[in-house]
Amino acid sequence: MDDRARTLLKALIERYIDDGQPVGSRTLSKLFDLSPATIRNVMADLEELGLIHSPHTSAGRIPTPRGYRLFVDTMLTAQPFELASTANVRELQSASDPSRAVNAAASMLSSLTQFAGVVLSPRRAQVFRQIEFIRLSEKRILLIIVTPDGDVQNRILLTPRDYSNTALIEAANFFNHNFAGKSFAEVRQTLSHDLARLQEDMSRLMQAAVEAGAQAADESETVVISGERKLLDVNELAGDMDRLRKTFSLFEKKTDLMQLLEVSSRAQGVQIYIGGDSELVPTEDLSVITAPYSIDGHVIGTLGVIGPTRMAYERVIPIVDITARLLSSALSHHPSERY
Repeated sequence: MDDRARTLLKALIERYIDDGQPVGSRTLSKLFDLSPATIRNVMADLEELGLIHSPHTSAGRIPTPRGYRLFVDTMLTAQPFELASTANVRELQSASDPSRAVNAAASMLSSLTQFAGVVLSPRRAQVFRQIEFIRLSEKRILLIIVTPDGDVQNRILLTPRDYSNTALIEAANFFNHNFAGKSFAEVRQTLSHDLARLQEDMSRLMQAAVEAGAQAADESETVVISGERKLLDVNELAGDMDRLRKTFSLFEKKTDLMQLLEVSSRAQGVQIYIGGDSELVPTEDLSVITAPYSIDGHVIGTLGVIGPTRMAYERVIPIVDITARLLSSALSHHPSERY
C-alpha cells in the first residue's frame, strides 16, 4: 500500500470504531482533499487486499480481521492514560491477600473498559508441611496433604500392591523428614536421587504421592472473570444469537480461555488477539488484549480484556498494561506466597 491508502484505511477504521457505522467514500472525502471517485478506487484496492469489506448491501465498508491486525500492528498509537482513584483501584492497591488482588484486578479491567475482565490466577506451588498415608483398603490409600497455613487436601492413591500400616507410617516419616517445606515440583526433581535408597515398592508409593500433590497444585490455577454480561450491550454481538453463544461458551468452558492466557504469558508485554486473525479466539467479532503480571521479574499469570473487535484499542491497551503492573505490585507485598 502507498501512504494514501494507509491513511485512508486508518481513517476508515478509526471512524468505524467511533460510531459503528459502515464508512462510505463520501464520508472520507470530507476528511481529505480527495474526490469520492478517487476514494472509491482506493477502497476497492483495500477490499481486494482483504483489509475491508462491505457488510450486506451497504455502500460503506468496515474493517476485516486482517485490516484490524494491520491497524493495531502498524498504525496505532496508544494514548496516555491517567488512572483515577476508583474503588476497584483502591481495593487492588490495598488487597490483603492474593485472591482479593486477583478479583479486584478483574473488576477493575471490566469497570474501566466496560467489557469483560479476565485474570488467570497464579499457579501456586503446592508447598506442604506434612503428609500422611492412611490405608483404606487393599490397594487404596488416602494421601493427606497439610499446607503450612493449615489447609488440608485429600487424594486417593490406587497402588499396584497392598501396604501395611507400618510401611505407610515409615514412608510418611521419610517424606516429611526429607521434603517438608518444599513444593511437590521440587520434590519431583530431587526424589529421583533418593529412590535408589528405597525399596522398589516404596519408590512407587513416593512417586504416586508426588504426582498427586503436583496435580493438586495444577488445579489451583483458575480463571477469574468479571463483567462478561456487559458484552450483551455490544451491538455487534447482541444482535446475533450465534455470536452470543460462541462468546459465552468461551466463558463457560474456560479451557480455550485458559489456553489463550497461558500462551500470552510466554510473550513479552501487551498482546492483541483478533478474532478471525487468531485461532485462539473462537469468533471473528471478539478481540482479546492481554498482559502478563509478575513477581521479581518472574511471570506468574496473565490478565486481559475480552471485547468486540470494534473497540478503542488505543485506550484499552494502556488500561491492560497498567492493571498488570498494579497487580504485580500488589502481589509483591505477599512474599510468603510461593508460586
